[in-house]
Amino acid sequence: MMPRKDKFRAGLCVFAVSTLACAAADWPHWRGPHFNGSTEETNLPTRWSPTNNIVWKTPLPGQAASTPVISGDMVFLTSPDENKDLLLLALDRRTGAERWRKKVASGGGNKGRNNDASPSPCTDGRTVVAMFATGDVAAFDVSGRRLWSRNLAGDFGGLAYMWIYGASPLLHGERLYIPMLQCNPVPPSYTHALQGGTNRESFLLCVDPATGKDLWRHVRKTAAVGESQESYTTPIPRPVGTGIEILLFGANHLTAHNPANGREIWRSPDLNPRRVKWWRVVPSPLVTKDVVVVCGPKREPVFGITPGNSRLAGTVAWQEAEPASDCTTPLFYQDRLFVLDGDRQDIARLDPKTGARLWTGNLGVREIFRASPLGADHKVYCLGESGTVVVLAAGDEFKILATNPAFPGEAPVRSSLVAAHGRLFMRTAKHLVCIGTD
Repeated sequence: MMPRKDKFRAGLCVFAVSTLACAAADWPHWRGPHFNGSTEETNLPTRWSPTNNIVWKTPLPGQAASTPVISGDMVFLTSPDENKDLLLLALDRRTGAERWRKKVASGGGNKGRNNDASPSPCTDGRTVVAMFATGDVAAFDVSGRRLWSRNLAGDFGGLAYMWIYGASPLLHGERLYIPMLQCNPVPPSYTHALQGGTNRESFLLCVDPATGKDLWRHVRKTAAVGESQESYTTPIPRPVGTGIEILLFGANHLTAHNPANGREIWRSPDLNPRRVKWWRVVPSPLVTKDVVVVCGPKREPVFGITPGNSRLAGTVAWQEAEPASDCTTPLFYQDRLFVLDGDRQDIARLDPKTGARLWTGNLGVREIFRASPLGADHKVYCLGESGTVVVLAAGDEFKILATNPAFPGEAPVRSSLVAAHGRLFMRTAKHLVCIGTD
């Protein structure tokens, strides 16, 4: 009889193989099939306009920064509506027609650039999970049948984030991972988070995606203070041998966790040794062949972290001050590392092993970039907040291939551009737009 540990590892291997087999055409997670912003999709458009290369354009019930995910012939995305209901929608990938919509909760709150529908959904092709900043999370099968729902604020207390919760869940290896790196104690100004008192723990939660029941909850302790305890980042799997470890970034550290029980395997040095209180982080960790890339906030450096193991801590392999990335998660595509400075509209290609800048260029448009870059079809796509998309060659020199104009009246655009099944999918403030060439 196979031991439980070996069964788990075997299951991971089978799941990984099946995921890779279908991943090339789908976009199941906020950062795509490889969790790094890239895909093997080809024959994607370089140029388009509001009247050219638009396959379909579907009105949405509300504005949100959540990114769509795609599996087979379905597109899933979350949205508020005019009644402040929080919805999960399923669209037909080929036509844009709405197949179903489900109300998960009521909310409609917003703060700064976030609203309750900032977290992106995730899917494994059988189950789709939607989470909202209210703490409501629900799972459905792809036909729209509700499997379960629960409210994490009711279970663990209001979600204590200055700009309300914005991380996305990770569905991987028959487990659902939900990060909760939050402020403790809850400041009086966080009126949206005071349910359940003022004491909070930061933790990584693992849930059974079939039932919604907790498999484990790992409390993650650090010496971070104030807003620096808060992280808007998404957990990312890192292959290790025949299995994975789950990476989590925030509260001054990158940590790696055992997917079976949440136990911390290793952590990076303190990346905020000055104990700056505003050191909240937004970009998620990025796995490359040599290092894990993480970004400090607000003009702080980009770090390359050499992974540790059960005996050794992670170490800082390099840090690079320019370009900085306060909001956008870097891209790893065709063994190349791209970092987008969305505030200054600069993008750089760095050597992932050393952090050396190989080239830097300016996108040439005067708008902020909140969306993370997409790598596909030998190109890098950068989507601005006004809806302009700058397309670059993903090569050894900086080269702009096209600058595609914004759709009038469709700003702000904060959802990331995705590619699947030979098409690009762009969420604006009013529509989901499918872009392609036949």
